[in-house]
Amino acid sequence: MTRLALLVLAFAAVTHAAGVGTITGDVRDAGGAGLDGAIVTAKHVEAARETTVYADPSGRFLLRDLPPGAYQVRARAYGRAERVEVVTLDAGGERTVRLALDRVTDPRELAWQLPANRWLALALARFPDDEAREEFKRQCGYCHQQGSWATRVQRSPEEWRKLLALMARMGGILTPRMRTLVPETLNAAYDEASYVPALGERFVPPAPPSAAARRAVVTEWAIGATGSMPHDAAVAPDGRIWAVDMMQDTLFRLDPATGERRAWEIPTDGLPLGGAFAPQQTIPANATAHVGPHSLQIAPDGTIWISLALGNRMARFDPDAERFDLYPVPEGFYPHTLRFDAKGRVWFTLAVSNHIGVLDPATGTVRTARLPARTWGQEVVLRIMPAFLWLARNVDLDPERAGDGPMLPVPYGIDVAPDGGVWFAQLNERRIGRLDPDTFAVELVDTPFPAPRRLRFDSQGVLWIPSFSGSALARFDPRTREFCSWTLPTEPAGTETPYALNVDRRTDTVWICGTASDSLIRFEPRPERFTVYPMPTRVTYTREIDFDERGAVWTSNSNLPAWQIDGGMPKMIRLEPDGPVLGVGLALEPRDEPAHLVLESAHEGPDFRVRARDLVDPVRAEEQHERGDERQYPRDEPPPVEQHDLALVASDRP
Repeated sequence: MTRLALLVLAFAAVTHAAGVGTITGDVRDAGGAGLDGAIVTAKHVEAARETTVYADPSGRFLLRDLPPGAYQVRARAYGRAERVEVVTLDAGGERTVRLALDRVTDPRELAWQLPANRWLALALARFPDDEAREEFKRQCGYCHQQGSWATRVQRSPEEWRKLLALMARMGGILTPRMRTLVPETLNAAYDEASYVPALGERFVPPAPPSAAARRAVVTEWAIGATGSMPHDAAVAPDGRIWAVDMMQDTLFRLDPATGERRAWEIPTDGLPLGGAFAPQQTIPANATAHVGPHSLQIAPDGTIWISLALGNRMARFDPDAERFDLYPVPEGFYPHTLRFDAKGRVWFTLAVSNHIGVLDPATGTVRTARLPARTWGQEVVLRIMPAFLWLARNVDLDPERAGDGPMLPVPYGIDVAPDGGVWFAQLNERRIGRLDPDTFAVELVDTPFPAPRRLRFDSQGVLWIPSFSGSALARFDPRTREFCSWTLPTEPAGTETPYALNVDRRTDTVWICGTASDSLIRFEPRPERFTVYPMPTRVTYTREIDFDERGAVWTSNSNLPAWQIDGGMPKMIRLEPDGPVLGVGLALEPRDEPAHLVLESAHEGPDFRVRARDLVDPVRAEEQHERGDERQYPRDEPPPVEQHDLALVASDRP
C-alpha cells in the first residue's frame, strides 16, 4: 500500500466522526479592493484533498464543512501572483484568512497564467486552413491538452520526429501534410516573439465566474501516482466513486464521506506490456499497462464492468468478493466505451477495428457486429487488421506511416436509447449511427459537424453529442432526424475540445467537459443557457462525467502524462453546483436508479424531470441580472472555424 493510501486511511479513521470547521476571509489587491471570482483552495495536506470556492464581487469567501487539520490556503486570480497561507483548523473551529495578491507585470508570467485553450488559439491561427485546424484538434488532443505548458516546448526536428512517432503509437495519427505542418506551426506559435505580445502584453483574463457559478464548491482528491491515468470514473449507488487507471492496470475506489481510497490490481491474464498491441503500442516509461483498463460502468447488481482496451478483454469486478472475471473478445480490437441496456447487457465500442460488441452477463457470451466503413480503402485496412497486428509484433514498422493510408472510422462513444436502440459515434467520420439490438442492422447518419465523441440520451430520448474538434454541443432528435447545435462559450471561439458529456436525466441538464480550458460547462436546454465553472487545477483534462444522488457532478483529471498536471498528480473531482448544503444540493428525492440508467421506454418508470430551480432557494437578484447578459448560442449547426476568429487572440482584441 502506498504512503498516500496509508495516510488517507489513518486520516479517515481519526476524522470520520470529528466535527468540521470553517475557513473564511477575503482576497484583495494591494490597494484593498476585493478580487471578484478569485479561486480560493484549502488543501488538507494529510488527507490529500482540496476544497475550492470562488470569491464574491467584494472578494469574500467561505469554506465550510472542513475536517480538522493543517491546511494550505491558496488564492489565485488572473493578473495576480498567487499567495498561500498555512493554517491549522480545530474540530468545530473557524479561522479567518486575509490574502492580498500583488499585480503581475511581467508579460511572460501573465501569459503563463492563461489556460491551454488561449495558447491553442495561437497555433490554430497559424495553420493554413480549416482542414488542418480540424485535424490538429482531433488527432493531437487524445491524451493531453494542447497549449499546456508541456506542449509549448521548442523542439528540434529530431525531437519532433520522435514525438510524432510516439503519438502515432498512442493512436494520434497524422496525415503526411500535418506531419510537416505541426512542428513548424507549434514552434512558431509558442515562440516568445509570438506569445509575449499576443497573450502577455495584450493580456485579457478570462471573465470571472458568473453568479451561478460562484455558488459552486469543487473538491479534489489526489488518486494514484504520477504514472497513473484514471481514464474514467463512475458513481455507485452507495455514493462511492470508482475509477480505472489505464497506465497501471488498477481499479480505484474513493469514499468521499471518509476520504478512504482503495486499489485493486487488475489481472493481466499473462499478457505482455502493451497487451494485444505489443510492441506496436508503446506505453510511457513509468507505466505498467498490460491490459489497459479504459472505461467502466456500475451494473444494476452493483458489480463493476470494465473495458480492457490493451488486453482486448472485458472484465467484471465483484466488490463483495473482491474478485475479477475476464471475458475475451473473440473479434475486433480495443474495447472502449461501455453502457448497459435495460436488460442488463453490456454494449461497448471496439475503437480500432470498427465494431460494436455486446456481452450478456447471464451467460458470459460476447457477440460483435462490424460497422460499415465509408470507403473501400478503410474496409480493406480494417479487414487485414489482425494480419497487420501480427506483422507489427514481428517486424519493426514505422507507426507514423499509418497516416499515409486512409483515416479509420473509430467508433467512440456509445449509449442506449429509451427504445433499446444502440447509438454510437464514429469519431473520424462525421457520423453517428444506430444498431438494432436484435437484428444488428445498422443505420448511419451524417453529422453537420466534425468529430462526434461521447454522446448521451436525455430522459425524452433526445441524443446530445459533443463535437470534439468543432467546439460545439449538438442535439439530435431520432424521431425527426433534426440536428441543432450551439457553439461552446469558451473564448476565443473554436478553442474548446469537449471530450465527453453526460445528461442528468432528473433535470435533463447537459454537462460538458471543458477539456482544453480547465473547466466544466453546464447547459440548460430550455433557456439555452451555458454556465462555465473554472476548475482550480491547471491542466485539468476530463474524459467522463457522472452524477451522485444529490446532483453533484463527478469526473477525473486524467491528463496523460500526469506530471503535466498542476501538482503532478491525477485527481478525482466533485463539483457541487449549489454548494455543500446538507440535505439540499439539488433537493432531489432519493432514488434507486442512477441518473444515467436507461429505461425501457421514455414513458416507463419514475419521472426524474424535476426542475432544480423549483426546489432550491430563489436565485439572487444579481444572478438574475447576469443571466440576462449571458451569451446564448442557438444554431442550426455550428459555424465553421475560421482563421480570423482564432487570430483575435493575436490582435488588439481579446
